[in-house]
Amino acid sequence: MNHSFADIVITGYSAITPAGIGISPLTRLLDSGGDALTPVPCDVTGTARYRWGKADHFKVSEFMSPMKARKMDRSSQFAVVAAGLALKDAAIDMKELLPDRVGIAMGSGFCGVANSAEFLAGYFKDGTAGMVPMIFPNTVPNAPASNASIEYGFKGPNVTLIQRFCSAESAIASACRFIQEGRADIMLAGGVDELTPLLMQGLAALGQVKPDSFSYGEGCGLLVLESLLHARKRGADIRGELLAIRSIGQIIPGHEQEGINLLAGPASGFRRVSLSGCAADLDALRGLTAGSECLELGQMIGRSLAMGGTAVATLLASLTAAEKGLHLSASPQGPCYAVDIRGGSPV
Repeated sequence: MNHSFADIVITGYSAITPAGIGISPLTRLLDSGGDALTPVPCDVTGTARYRWGKADHFKVSEFMSPMKARKMDRSSQFAVVAAGLALKDAAIDMKELLPDRVGIAMGSGFCGVANSAEFLAGYFKDGTAGMVPMIFPNTVPNAPASNASIEYGFKGPNVTLIQRFCSAESAIASACRFIQEGRADIMLAGGVDELTPLLMQGLAALGQVKPDSFSYGEGCGLLVLESLLHARKRGADIRGELLAIRSIGQIIPGHEQEGINLLAGPASGFRRVSLSGCAADLDALRGLTAGSECLELGQMIGRSLAMGGTAVATLLASLTAAEKGLHLSASPQGPCYAVDIRGGSPV
């Protein structure tokens, strides 16, 4: 896939991560060279050798009532709060817009796991009488996007994509397509993930948690994508442009340069390159970062399957007007994504 865009801009963004609430904590963390990882409790994996990125700064009580919060799983809480912050950042008042022209595309990694475990535990313990109906809607990965739509009244396209470490990038690509096809004027796009002890135990049992490997993280990162015409019509402050999205199924051993040619595209001169997923582990993709400042959020806040929205937002926040940035993401056996962005408003 190779799509170029001339009329899609980014008018806002938000993030909830182990670094804190918003993009500013991430940029400060980048400047400091530190990380927001903490030790995984010994009773979770049986050893103190692992670290993870937990969004402990997030207190849902600061953003919504206990009654509303208890109806949502943690991922939905992330998504609802992040969506509200993104709308505020983009100066969007839903009362002034047609709700069927605003949508959301969300990437999801392990959303719904915690509630699925709780729901099924009730069944295994007490049969059908032990199944809690209020939990069931949150056992599915599309709960975060759906809860955000309900909260803010989005009636445009609503999709959730699960594509390993490139889940958020797939969501961003889908959002761009909805805008290009004229099916929406504004799309919130990005990804959300949560970490639970049960999930870590499962990953460890599968051999996916290793002392010398990467750490897992959680949180939500969203972009507000908007058609250039609509953004200018409402007088929006344009943060940057989304120039192109390229993807391939897999970088095939022995044919690495072919994959690099596809992902690099015709453009060059990237000021900064952000890496998510296992992109940082692939020497072939590492070659694309030559001459550019490299941002590896996974080293600071842990990797998640849907951190692409957070990575692109952080990359954009680090660019000045007219500076170009490249975001790369990859899963071990594919797919691989490249997202080109440019800071500032188009001329």
